[in-house]
Amino acid sequence: MSRPVPAVFGSVFHSEMPVLAYENGAWQPLRWQSAHDLTLPAGAHALHYGSECFEGLKAFRQQNGNIVLFRPTANIARMQQSAKLLHLPVPETDAYLNALVELVKRAADEVPDAPAALYLRPTLIGTDPVIGKAGTPTETALLYILASPVGDYFKVGSPMKILVETENMRCAPHMGRVKCGGNYASALPWVLKAKEEYGANQVLFCPGGDVQETGASNFALINGNEIITKPLTDEFLHGVTRDSVLTVAKDLGYQVNERNFTVAEMKAAVKNGAEAILTGTAAVISPVTSFVIDGQEIAVRSTERGEAIRKAVTDIQYGIAEDKHGWLVKVC
Repeated sequence: MSRPVPAVFGSVFHSEMPVLAYENGAWQPLRWQSAHDLTLPAGAHALHYGSECFEGLKAFRQQNGNIVLFRPTANIARMQQSAKLLHLPVPETDAYLNALVELVKRAADEVPDAPAALYLRPTLIGTDPVIGKAGTPTETALLYILASPVGDYFKVGSPMKILVETENMRCAPHMGRVKCGGNYASALPWVLKAKEEYGANQVLFCPGGDVQETGASNFALINGNEIITKPLTDEFLHGVTRDSVLTVAKDLGYQVNERNFTVAEMKAAVKNGAEAILTGTAAVISPVTSFVIDGQEIAVRSTERGEAIRKAVTDIQYGIAEDKHGWLVKVC
């Protein structure tokens, strides 16, 4: 049976969503409600003081018909980290995982066939209805999860032009590893400017020449058999897909170096034939086809290695290759 995928990524949702509420100092039992709307007090802490964070992960329909979640506990751990850094109530692992599994079971008929997937968007928001709490954490919160059948965020094989930005930062450096809306909003002016002035798809933020990440994805350079990417710091998001890609790359024989590197080094490597990729849950792996550096467009000669690594990761997700690392959780 063919399962249609909406043309616009993340625009159609399963009719229900699980909700976990934090009230009176404790997480309450799971409840279900319509995914079409959410009622909040106008003074909710998240709306005024940014006490919110979210995650993104996927469920896949495998070749044998099984439906699996890809690395859900890693995404749960990252939201728990974001919650701690934002002083939000920290979700409980078991209740969170059970909500994810039950949602995928209820939406099983909507999980599309390969190469598409069911995208899951857990969102944690502070709900205290007090606008006088600018300097005080919220004491109540909601965790809800949306499910949306999706195709690729970036169309496979499409040009991926990246503008290299060396003057401005994606977000406040100490907030970079928090997956919250404010970080994406802070990158938006530079992304829109790059699209308007250069026709670029994304911006690679490299403040002071230090190569970090794009507005919505992690970044890695593939120089022959070496993969170079910035080490985990507070300045950028600790991507689950990034970690998966690096692990699979090692399995394929690549040497992975997590170290700082500069725009000058990257530029020289690309001119000498190096590839580059963006990684993220929505994008999976998107090979870069050109960079705009100091107003000059530099073409990337090949995307072959990036495409091969992408296939190695997606083959695990769709059950074509062995899950040697125990990343898949069978749902049904």
